[in-house]
Amino acid sequence: MIIVSGCLLGIPCKYDGGTNLSKTVKEFLANRSYVMVCPETMAGLTAPRPPAEIVDGKVFDREGIEVTEAFFLGAQKAWDLASEKARERNEEITLAILKARSPSCGSGRIYDGTFAGVVTDGDGVFAALLKEKGIRVITEEELEAYIEEEGIHD
Repeated sequence: MIIVSGCLLGIPCKYDGGTNLSKTVKEFLANRSYVMVCPETMAGLTAPRPPAEIVDGKVFDREGIEVTEAFFLGAQKAWDLASEKARERNEEITLAILKARSPSCGSGRIYDGTFAGVVTDGDGVFAALLKEKGIRVITEEELEAYIEEEGIHD
């Protein structure tokens, strides 16, 4: 089973109330078992909401309000849902396709906390949790390379 960020499938859960719809992700998942999550909205954050970025391990929104607790709560809720769905389906979670640079879902590179579009090395809260659980995490920007690397042909 694959975990996927809801915004990549067209769910309007992005901070600005929009989506990050990815046709590549949607097509890849067409005949695969997956569970869709949005850790931020699962934590009760609204869409739209102020954008948030990570600074020194804490999450702050653009207004300077710390939202770290909500991000960790959402990450745990998303993991719990994914784990439950995997058990129900008697499947292993083999991959997560998450939104690049997100403070929840970014993998390897996230925004640096200046709200200036600058990226730095790091993982979002949910991506870090998944990696701790041994789940391979890629972003939508890495999906085509993953497909090629794995020799996947649909």
